Amino acid sequence: MTTSTTEATAVRYEKDADGIVTLTLDDPNQSANTMNDLYISSMKAAVERLYDEQEDVTGVVIASAKKTFFAGGDLKGMVQATPDDAASVFAMAEGVKAALRRLETYPRPVVAAINGAALGGGLEICLAANHRIALDSPSVVVGLPEVSLGLLPGGGGVTRIVRMFGLQEGLMGFLLEGKQFKAAQAKEKGLVDELVGSREELVPAAKAWIKANPEASKNPWDAPGYKMPGGTPKSPALASFLPAFPALLRKQTKGAVYPAARAILSAAVEGAQVDFDTASRIESRYLTNLVVNQGSKNMIQAFFLDLQAIKSGSLRPQGIEPWQATKVGVLGAGMMGAGIAYVCARAGMQVVLKDVSDENAAKGKAYSEKINAKAVSRGKLTEEKSAEMLERITPTGDPSALAGCDLVIEAVFEDPALKAKVFAEVAPYVNDDALLCSNTSTLPITELAEGVDRPKDFIGLHFFSPVDKMPLVEIIKGEQTSDVALAKAYDVVQQIKKTPIVVNDSRGFYTSRVIGYMVNEGMAMLAEGVRPWTIERATTQAGYPAAVLQLSDELNLELMGKIAKATREAAERDGTELAEHPGTAVIDKMLEAGRPGRLRGKGFYEYDESGKRLSLWEGLGELFPVAEEQPPIQDCKDRMLFAEALETAKCFEEGVITSAAAANIGSIMGIGFPPMTGGAAQFMTGYEGADGEIGLAAFVARADELAEKYGDRFRPTQYLRDLAASGGSFPA
Repeated sequence: MTTSTTEATAVRYEKDADGIVTLTLDDPNQSANTMNDLYISSMKAAVERLYDEQEDVTGVVIASAKKTFFAGGDLKGMVQATPDDAASVFAMAEGVKAALRRLETYPRPVVAAINGAALGGGLEICLAANHRIALDSPSVVVGLPEVSLGLLPGGGGVTRIVRMFGLQEGLMGFLLEGKQFKAAQAKEKGLVDELVGSREELVPAAKAWIKANPEASKNPWDAPGYKMPGGTPKSPALASFLPAFPALLRKQTKGAVYPAARAILSAAVEGAQVDFDTASRIESRYLTNLVVNQGSKNMIQAFFLDLQAIKSGSLRPQGIEPWQATKVGVLGAGMMGAGIAYVCARAGMQVVLKDVSDENAAKGKAYSEKINAKAVSRGKLTEEKSAEMLERITPTGDPSALAGCDLVIEAVFEDPALKAKVFAEVAPYVNDDALLCSNTSTLPITELAEGVDRPKDFIGLHFFSPVDKMPLVEIIKGEQTSDVALAKAYDVVQQIKKTPIVVNDSRGFYTSRVIGYMVNEGMAMLAEGVRPWTIERATTQAGYPAAVLQLSDELNLELMGKIAKATREAAERDGTELAEHPGTAVIDKMLEAGRPGRLRGKGFYEYDESGKRLSLWEGLGELFPVAEEQPPIQDCKDRMLFAEALETAKCFEEGVITSAAAANIGSIMGIGFPPMTGGAAQFMTGYEGADGEIGLAAFVARADELAEKYGDRFRPTQYLRDLAASGGSFPA
């Protein structure tokens, strides 16, 4: 016999002849389940019914009718919350957890049957069960990634993880880094208890476990004699180690303040010292503080809303059929070309890796062999899969080997004549409608298109180094690039599992142009006499992944000098006025001193013979004497952040970039803009002034302050002032 409810609900209730109730998560209004109002009321009603029918119930299975098990919290709702909504946010969190706690303490076994992704709130539902069974499939991924959105797992995640694994493992293994695990990894880690091979086996396996374990209705922390793994904060072993946690967190974030990580640490440690229900309430309070403040809004905007929009094709021309490349010719087997060949082969494409000789091309293929060998040694790739992938890469010096290529990606030196030459060599052999792409970081695509016979099929693909690790590709549309070529390029980037942003043509495009201003600002401070270590610490404390002088060494001052020269020449040719940035004088001085960067073994830093970075060069003090009066470190941080943000605003003004999502994701993933800001556009629209005012007006006011102290390059343009005055924002 099966009984079920008929009214609209996000949690269907079905009881079988054995008395086992299956609660099926199935929001009728959405393609994915989230912790919205309908779910909260539906789960509460389902749990009430379980208690009402307790005598006839032998166990409970939590299942899902969606492709994903459960998508997590209602992030769109959270973005709207303000400090005035704190009480309702807290009540919402407590309401979500009250139903799960009642389900967890239900006097019958409860099993979660995980058929798809269970991240954040989805896993928190599963953690309230007594047993977790997952489908062993690539589509199943579990974890608590809230920290990456400026939040903490506030549906019981912190409280239960700490009780399952102890403070040390709970924090380091699951909570502070927001790690996500495939099904087999989750079982290995203890997040999942059992795996099944097919979707059809899930619910039957859950029911079988209930029948075999009719008394298993208590989680360890609710059973008599429970002791927290590794001890509580009062335990001698943990008490001696615990004080190091804040220092470890600070080291991990390089001094940058991530409120979510700090809140997780606090909620975990405080919660470990009290009973479960008090710990859960502490967790809700910390969650509320994060939800109503600006930090989480910035990160949710970038890492959920913007990323989701880009993945769904918001920047792709509409009405053009999806396209897949099958055979790609990569021109140039240097570091960039070798990396591009690797990601294309990994995505299943046939790759012809072309260089001046077979020998040079073979060296490029060796890059993929090296990556695969490392993956095989770590058990992440089988020998068979590695061999299969490497077979797809054909190294050659012969242009005719590119016959049948429907995609060409050129990755030779930044020389327009050389780029034109390599395209001309392969033009007779590739398909007539092949997509022609140039990997360049600064050269205008419209000018490069003059070197090919099909400019409408020509587009820029700016990869970032190392290609196998960096997640972003900047697509640059030239003046003659067709919408079909742009759509194809977008599809190619997604085919190789990278994130695309689309920009219009200009010197430096978006990412290279913007990062140049941050680097120049760091060097301008050095010229003014700011202590080198202050500059470095300000960069990392602002949230950048690498200190600015260290980054300059990596980027290479010789290359910067060439770019500066090319920019001057372009300005002279176009008859435009170019304001020389004070940072460029530092480049000239360093080059005169014979210290161009890491590649030559000496730059702002010293390097040993193996290329390992040592400390800052002692001679910096002589070249750039330290001033007696030092600026506030907040000014040093803001100068770099505002330099990039103001240039981003100019890119919007000039039409180089037309999407806030592209600006945010491009700045974070491409050039390391601090993630907690939500990206360069969100940094401006979500800027919080000293008086608590939030928005572009507060950003403009602070920019004017910086301009008064450090120069007119910080003065916002009239475009930005007008946008701020109208209460507007950048196009989505």
